[in-house]
Amino acid sequence: VNPVERGGGEAQPGDSLRLSCAASPRTLETYAVAWFRQAPGKVREFLAGILWHGAETYYSPKGSLKGRFTISKSADLNTVYLQMNNLNSEDTAVYSCAADLGRQTYYEDFVEIQNAMIYWGKGTPVTVSS
Repeated sequence: VNPVERGGGEAQPGDSLRLSCAASPRTLETYAVAWFRQAPGKVREFLAGILWHGAETYYSPKGSLKGRFTISKSADLNTVYLQMNNLNSEDTAVYSCAADLGRQTYYEDFVEIQNAMIYWGKGTPVTVSS
């Protein structure tokens, strides 16, 4: 599976953006997906993950992210979204989605799901500035 991210771009502080992640030639229908980001000069960080059926989600415990980012899957399970609200300059980064092996029904926590990601997209840049 080959994840592809869309929706990045420029935003002003306080704006919202919605990123999407889809795949080809196989769809994301049976894959758990997670969103990550990597800011310039920083290590990649996990943001959120969602199981293949969309009923279970996992979020980074980082305080600055709580309540602002929401992960979801489309009704046909083929697209994963990351809704980002109240953006600030610290959200400037390249955002990537990744998928796991597929058909995994359970992950213990956000650590386990992020470690399970093996198929990576190339990322989409998000720049937040006034």
